[in-house]
Amino acid sequence: MHAPGDVRVEDRDEPTIVEATDAVVRVTAACICGSDLWPYRGVVPLHGPTPMGHEYVGVVEQVGDAVREIRVGDHVVGSFVASDNTCEICRAGYQSRCVEHVMMTTIGTQAERTRVPLADGTLVRLPGEPDADLLPALLAASDVLGTGWFAADAAHAGPGRTVAVVGDGAVGLSAVLAARHLGAERVVVSSRHPDRQALARELGATDVLAERGDAFVARVKELTGGYGAHGVVEAVGTEESMWQAIGSARPGGHVGYVGVTHGVTLDGLRLFMSGVHLHGGPAPVRRYLPELVDLVWQRAIDPGKVFDLTLPLEKAAEGYRAMDERRATKVLLTP
Repeated sequence: MHAPGDVRVEDRDEPTIVEATDAVVRVTAACICGSDLWPYRGVVPLHGPTPMGHEYVGVVEQVGDAVREIRVGDHVVGSFVASDNTCEICRAGYQSRCVEHVMMTTIGTQAERTRVPLADGTLVRLPGEPDADLLPALLAASDVLGTGWFAADAAHAGPGRTVAVVGDGAVGLSAVLAARHLGAERVVVSSRHPDRQALARELGATDVLAERGDAFVARVKELTGGYGAHGVVEAVGTEESMWQAIGSARPGGHVGYVGVTHGVTLDGLRLFMSGVHLHGGPAPVRRYLPELVDLVWQRAIDPGKVFDLTLPLEKAAEGYRAMDERRATKVLLTP
């Protein structure tokens, strides 16, 4: 990305082993994330031409001398944050905040090949070569599924509980799937787009509301006997969406916030009086990856449904336009 709205497909140097813990992965599927739209729209500044992408499925082509678990030829999926998976923070389940973490956004995975730091801690080996129809679902596990899963987990989704989801992008839709899989009895999602409303229902939403802001909060309370939801997923990242999520939760409820925040400031007294638990941030996708890969491999879930447009890598710029104009929910790129 050279500037807002200016995405180009260019030849870059082949990735190489830089650190002994690196791997080089031939990317078999990549995609465009909703967070990629922030710089595309000029909300996040760019500092010169920037490699894009942080989600990937692929085949290992090279490994550094210190890599012990991952081998050349392995089919793998990795988190959007590289982590050693051994430090105290990782062992506590927060690999995205690993003391050695590397954001894959600094390397770029919308490419034919990519370098993956901390390969043993970051990559999860697949049971074998995946069927082509499983690639979208496995790719979703790299970020949006894992992020939605973390959000639903942070919202304490479970049997007998009502979970509200603020945001109908790929992460919000993945959170709907996760909440239902975790046993939520009722999943209420905020959406004004007919195609996303239909997919939300397919993934397990029991109630789809077109309202936003205070109107959404009022409807959630109406649906829950005036109490509010037990848990709420916030998957947008604006101040309005944060308050919509907090307001929709009952006192003592849990809000899992995973929308990358921009311009959000929360009034301390208003937050204090809400009495809700807030838990979120960059999702520790690596915590969930083994379980998610197994669920996808066994075809117990299909998060790949969030992809509604597939393009060759050469047409990445069109994919950005389609997502920016809401003609696509999430774009899969085939190198």
